[in-house]
Amino acid sequence: MTTHPDAATAAHPTAAHPTATAADSTATAAHRAAQLHPQTRVVHAATGHAPGPGPLSVPIYQTSGFAFDDADSIATAMAAPDGDYVYTRRGNPTVRALETALAELEGGAAAIAAASGMGAISAVLLSLLQPGDHVLAQKCLYGGTFSVLTDLGRRFGIETTYLDAEDPAEIAAATRSNTRLLLLETIANPTTRVCDLPALLAAGRARGLVGVVDNSLASPVLCRPIEHGADIVVHSTTKYLAGHSDVIGGAAVFADPALHRTVWARAVELGATPDPFAAWLTIRGLQTLALRMRQHCSNAALLAERLAAHPAVTTVNWPGLQGHPDREVARRLLSDCGGMLSFELAGGREAGRRFIGAVRLARLALSIGGVETLVTHPASTSHRELTGEQLESAGIGPGTVRLAVGIEHPEDLWADLDQALRSVL
Repeated sequence: MTTHPDAATAAHPTAAHPTATAADSTATAAHRAAQLHPQTRVVHAATGHAPGPGPLSVPIYQTSGFAFDDADSIATAMAAPDGDYVYTRRGNPTVRALETALAELEGGAAAIAAASGMGAISAVLLSLLQPGDHVLAQKCLYGGTFSVLTDLGRRFGIETTYLDAEDPAEIAAATRSNTRLLLLETIANPTTRVCDLPALLAAGRARGLVGVVDNSLASPVLCRPIEHGADIVVHSTTKYLAGHSDVIGGAAVFADPALHRTVWARAVELGATPDPFAAWLTIRGLQTLALRMRQHCSNAALLAERLAAHPAVTTVNWPGLQGHPDREVARRLLSDCGGMLSFELAGGREAGRRFIGAVRLARLALSIGGVETLVTHPASTSHRELTGEQLESAGIGPGTVRLAVGIEHPEDLWADLDQALRSVL
């Protein structure tokens, strides 16, 4: 059962404490939602709980605080994440509606929304790790997460061992007495490697590790890591969840209410709280998530096949391609293979530079998951924190180009890529 009030409560802050009847109603609604297809869940997750008349769209509570009649009430409300609303850093009806929706979509007990994906990851790591602890993480890791882990090591002696994350035996061999956490990504950025989450998370759980999975590039439409054993799922909601390149946000979803409360206490003090309008934009984006993911994935499939046959390209990374090292894992784990791909140009770094300068429809910009197609050079942008040796270890070459495929007509996208590729031959 979620520890957050349902969406009806989130829309009406005067009823912020759920009664037993309301809590039972939330549990029933969550059970009903579990029986629905993803396309239906994303439409109704934020607004579909309210009994009787209610708003079709979650209202925006653009307020910094909430007034009380007595001191005892406000003190009680500040004690837990599911109490009355006091101050928007600690909870807000619009933000809580987003948290409720994300918990439902990921099959979790509760969620914490954050001002960015890195805010969510930082809140989780700083809440669960102590000086001298040890972390296991896959090598193909988002550059920002790598930077946080490096900083934790430098400042607090929190060591990280990076794994290929291909064999559960790696986890058994690398676990120490002070190992606390296993950090994985459903689809790695930009190599598109796909972890065997059930096997790896089970190996971590057997050794008492908290399993954290970044599901940003899959979204709950393609994969729900909690169903495969994850304790915490993190998202950059900036990406596919919001989906329109107009909001920065993050979230952490928890399988266990107690773990949620532990992290919430730290997240509140870190202040990585989303603005209510940003939360509302994300809720709005969620409603078209399934439609957008279908087009992202379909476009990526066509482009991956054509890129793989092009003489200027040596390698294409997309989990649906024949020959991808994780193709069978992806077929078991994902409902589709994602809207991001990467490829290596035969001409190396200089070819990558020329290609990026030659595209016309695709935009040269950071991020992933918007409706428009974006292209980047990871070695100089998203993974610039990594050394040459670390880039090679993560599977990123000097000529690697990352393509975040949008929802445009695929033939228009291919025409743009083809003319840019001709410029590097």
